[in-house]
Amino acid sequence: MIVRIMGEGQLDLSDADLDLLNQFDRTLEEALESGSEDTFREALRDLLERVRQDGNPLPPDTLEPSQFILPHADASMEEVRAMLGDEGLIPDLA
Repeated sequence: MIVRIMGEGQLDLSDADLDLLNQFDRTLEEALESGSEDTFREALRDLLERVRQDGNPLPPDTLEPSQFILPHADASMEEVRAMLGDEGLIPDLA
């Protein structure tokens, strides 16, 4: 699956990463609900780090359709809230 981090590019992740990414996504949603900026920053950082760690970057001149679009690392709580769907940033594809 192709994941885009806004402002960074696209990464290719295996479908096996989906369950783990959903756990990070739930933590991010809980952090938003708590209203704690520190908790939100940590959750967003953890999610993006996991995607970067597990994903294989696509060449910059490649443009594939992205299954998920994630906010940039400096995104505000309001920006991330605007990006959330009913199932978070990373819907379960199963």
